Amino acid sequence: MSQDQPLESLDQWEDFVRDEVYPQPGTRAREGYRNYDDPGRDCVREFYRQNHRQQTYDFVAEKKRQYTSLEQRQMGVFEALDFLNTLVDDSDPDIELDQLQHLLQTSEAIRADGHEDWFVLTGLLHDLGKVLCLFGEPQWAVTGDSFPVGCQFSERIVYHEFFEANPDSTDETYNSPLGVYEPNCGLRNVHLSWGHDEYVYHVLKDFLPDPALYMMRFHSFYAWHREGEYDCLCDDHDREMLGWVKKFNPYDLYSKSPSPPDWVELRPYYADLIEKYLPSAIRF
Repeated sequence: MSQDQPLESLDQWEDFVRDEVYPQPGTRAREGYRNYDDPGRDCVREFYRQNHRQQTYDFVAEKKRQYTSLEQRQMGVFEALDFLNTLVDDSDPDIELDQLQHLLQTSEAIRADGHEDWFVLTGLLHDLGKVLCLFGEPQWAVTGDSFPVGCQFSERIVYHEFFEANPDSTDETYNSPLGVYEPNCGLRNVHLSWGHDEYVYHVLKDFLPDPALYMMRFHSFYAWHREGEYDCLCDDHDREMLGWVKKFNPYDLYSKSPSPPDWVELRPYYADLIEKYLPSAIRF
């Protein structure tokens, strides 16, 4: 097993979250998700072992310095989708669909429910930050649940025990509930673990409304929006936006289907939608 690529599929952690941690009501008992002896989840365990050990405060600060200046390349949205689509999930255990199909299924489910057009666009773009893999980043620095660094790791984070190997967990600066932060400082002032959520926020923050940006930036922050943790870091605006993040999450997790949307038929609609909100070229 590669130390940089512990998952068989880039989105296998999402399958784990959807099927094992937060299944749809009536499909699986919540208590069953901590079956760590299931050999089918060895790759997920290895992913989280690496992620929780290496996502330190200093690591996140360095990745922000490296990527948030957006100097990797310039692309239009369609070019970025094509670029992302070279990450085909041939070994996905659930469905054999590429990255674009997951994004389309998410956005089309949102559109079918009659939501605002910027919400639909959020569904199409929310995983665009996974281009980090194509810039050479390992999976554990691209995907996975996100969580604050610089303060105590919540016990409600999946595979919490792997944080024992994270040097921040024994650093007095970081191992209190607030750590380096002030009470109710607002999540905009908190450093989350580095990955595609944080990256796509910086790529698109000048173009989309605030609820869309919260959905993108925090959709993997399950300890907050599903477990109710880290409220001591939140301000009133975060609490106001929490409802939007919760509204988005089911579309991301539960819209997968073996029947792919017709991209050729849908492309004109999305071309108009992209043109409405975004420039022809975006800095990555």
